[in-house]
Amino acid sequence: MKTTMASTLLPIAAVLTLGVATASAQPTPVNVNMSFSGNGGATAIDLKQPNSNNVEENVAGNGTLGQFTFRDIRAAATSPEASSTCSGVFFPTVAGGGVLRFQDGSLLKVNLEQGSGSGDCIDFVHMMAHCTLILDIKGGTGRFQNASGVLTYAETATPVLFDFLGHVALTTEAGEITGTIAGVGREEGRQ
Repeated sequence: MKTTMASTLLPIAAVLTLGVATASAQPTPVNVNMSFSGNGGATAIDLKQPNSNNVEENVAGNGTLGQFTFRDIRAAATSPEASSTCSGVFFPTVAGGGVLRFQDGSLLKVNLEQGSGSGDCIDFVHMMAHCTLILDIKGGTGRFQNASGVLTYAETATPVLFDFLGHVALTTEAGEITGTIAGVGREEGRQ
């Protein structure tokens, strides 16, 4: 039986081609830029954190990853803390998490970082707040099953409704979510 060089190299070329195809099928990190609007306010859900108020945001938007909704529930400190980035009064996030739901049904789960980088900067002079939340990605479902990374949620909130005691009960919210996400699978059935 006569063996040619071409017949010897063919299986090697096939293995190398499969290796390249497999390596290139791995999802690459995605730079995220999504805008949103919605509302926020106090929530009845109690995260049982001492010296905190419980709040939630409900927003919807569109961007790099498609159309989405986002709901987060968090505990914000009741006592302000010093902040080098806040020109008003800063109330840090004490605990919390949220879920982004995308049009294809995939869910992205996030935990909210605590401390000086995540919270509400309230400007009582102009009656608005600038909120920055650091979202630590904890996987999800569908195309986000293996997702990881960090996103920044930045919003401007203005009061709409006050309660009997003069506390803000409902706000408008608009802003953007930016950052990098890795491990995103292919979106099925996108419209």
